[in-house]
Order: sequence, then structure tokens, then C-alpha cells
Amino acid sequence: MKIVMIGSGYVGLVSGTCFADFGHDVVCMDKAVEKIEALGRGEIPIYEPGLDALVESNVRAGRLTFTTDLAGPVAEADVVFIAVGTPSRRGDGHADLSYVYAAAREIAAAVKGFTVVVTKSTVPVGTGDEVERIIRET
Repeated sequence: MKIVMIGSGYVGLVSGTCFADFGHDVVCMDKAVEKIEALGRGEIPIYEPGLDALVESNVRAGRLTFTTDLAGPVAEADVVFIAVGTPSRRGDGHADLSYVYAAAREIAAAVKGFTVVVTKSTVPVGTGDEVERIIRET
């Protein structure tokens, strides 16, 4: 199975690495060029016990890769996970869903054929309906 993890922070990197360790082909995508370059050098930006060894072994096995390109990997994916940040908005404290919605628009523009899209980001109830609407309309 080909999996794309959009967002290579704590949630995306850990989840993507675990899926790769289960035997799936995983591409962790992030717009932060410096983060992707560091991951490519084997530098893990977060601490999770054993993560560095799992990343190293799955990269070596060819099951885990890192990129800043969304379109190519999404076009070939069976499953795409949205694992982007949802920081609190200034003033009202509600989740800022702009990154989730932007990812949905980019996925819709790149997807080819049947692809499962999963929201892994921390979001309020109803966000999945909005992500579905964005993908359908785009």
C-alpha cells in the first residue's frame, strides 16, 4: 500500500514511520524544506524513544522517504493522511483549520483515481464534512 503523510511533525513522522515499519511504502511530505532536508540526513526533529532507529531502518529498506512535493506522491497514493498543525487562533482559541483545508485543496488537485483521505490532525467535530466538501468541489 502506498501512503502519503502530509505533515512531518510529531504526528505525521511517528505515524508514517510506524506504517513503514508495518511494511507499507510511505512518503512523509512537508512544506518546510529545512525539515525535509534534515530528515533526509537522518536528523530527527522530535524525541520519541526508538524513533530514530525505526526511521533509519525503514529509510534503508526503501519503505520511508521524505519530500516537499505533494502532487507526485498523492497521485500514486492509496491513502493520504492530513497530519498538519491546527494551532489555536489568536483571540478566540478555536483551532486554526487553514492548514487542514489547504491540504484538502492540494490533495484534490493532485489525486488520481480512488484514494482514501484521512484527517489525522486534531480537529473539531464536523471538520471531516468540510474536508470532503472541499475535495469534491475542487
